[in-house]
Amino acid sequence: MNPTLETIAKRYSCRRYDGTPIEKKDLEAIALAAVQSPSALNQQPWKINVITNKALIEEMDDMGMAMMSQWEDKSTYQRFVDRGGNLFYNTPCMFLVVKEPGKDLDCGIVMENIALAACSLGLGCVICGMAAIPLQSEKGAEFKTRMGMEDGEEFGMAILIGHASKEGTQHPVNMDKIRWIE
Repeated sequence: MNPTLETIAKRYSCRRYDGTPIEKKDLEAIALAAVQSPSALNQQPWKINVITNKALIEEMDDMGMAMMSQWEDKSTYQRFVDRGGNLFYNTPCMFLVVKEPGKDLDCGIVMENIALAACSLGLGCVICGMAAIPLQSEKGAEFKTRMGMEDGEEFGMAILIGHASKEGTQHPVNMDKIRWIE
């Protein structure tokens, strides 16, 4: 199997990080992989925020958990409590992608490039849509300002990256999801 297919096969959703900072050269390599992503008409309708500011990550984490604790359906909140009580799993780094409205597919492609780049460097990662929660809070405008988000940009997706504190397992492969049309 070639290295690309090996990386795809070994990638998993990491939900436990040891908190150790990631080397700058690795973050730069992942950022480069992100901006090398294909996009429709090569419009590149994104900005990639590489957040290593631990205080900002923790503030967003706390706000997200507080907001979820107020939801009528407590199942999502309880799931995070059962996993340690952190929305962002003690990650030292969050890549938060903002995008132009309507550019969801391009954003998804960026996420895959980031995930595979992180995995290829021996780092754990998990794609995290829950990062949108604190951006919708009363502190959302402040968080957006601290990340340099501009008017017209909207949350696309986030990915948490770090050194795994526990090795995970890949999700089961279901080849029944493939249709062969011959």
